[in-house]
Amino acid sequence: MKNYFSIPQVAKICSVNRSTVNRWVTSGKIKSYSTPGGHNRILIKDLKLFLEKNQMPIELNEFEEQKTKILIVDDDIGIQQYLTTILGGIFTAIQVASDGFEAGIKVMEFKPHLIILDLSMPNTDGFEVCKAIKENPSTHKIKIIILTGYGTKENQTKAMSLGADAFLTKPCSKNDLINQVERLLK
Repeated sequence: MKNYFSIPQVAKICSVNRSTVNRWVTSGKIKSYSTPGGHNRILIKDLKLFLEKNQMPIELNEFEEQKTKILIVDDDIGIQQYLTTILGGIFTAIQVASDGFEAGIKVMEFKPHLIILDLSMPNTDGFEVCKAIKENPSTHKIKIIILTGYGTKENQTKAMSLGADAFLTKPCSKNDLINQVERLLK
């Protein structure tokens, strides 16, 4: 998911022409950065600040659509908090679920792009959740990373056969998790 807008996109959002946005950038009214090819890019957070500072009543739903949505499904509150901390931010919307049933509801309401899923949970386990998501035509494209304390070869084989996109064993390094998330969201 992109975390920036181009000059033409900002012009469209603000209902102005490109030259107006270029003037805002050159005068320093809105912060931007330049790509190696010389094109200006405006980070979503910088555009939000500009809109607020200039009291421009622009609907911010456009920004929410740009956010990557991640659902963390784990019954361990400590794991939920840790993953939210390392993956959360201005460009990511995070929600959590503590069991498979709650995960099913959140998948339909929140519509995540990626799910980090524990296998061992009360009521419905991660295998059942993975299978249900991947068999449903309206949710089958959601990426699933299994993050489990039971990293056996059998569990990995079963999870991958049910449609999981990646399998990590707890504890895993922050870098390994972030690399998998980035790989799957490309």
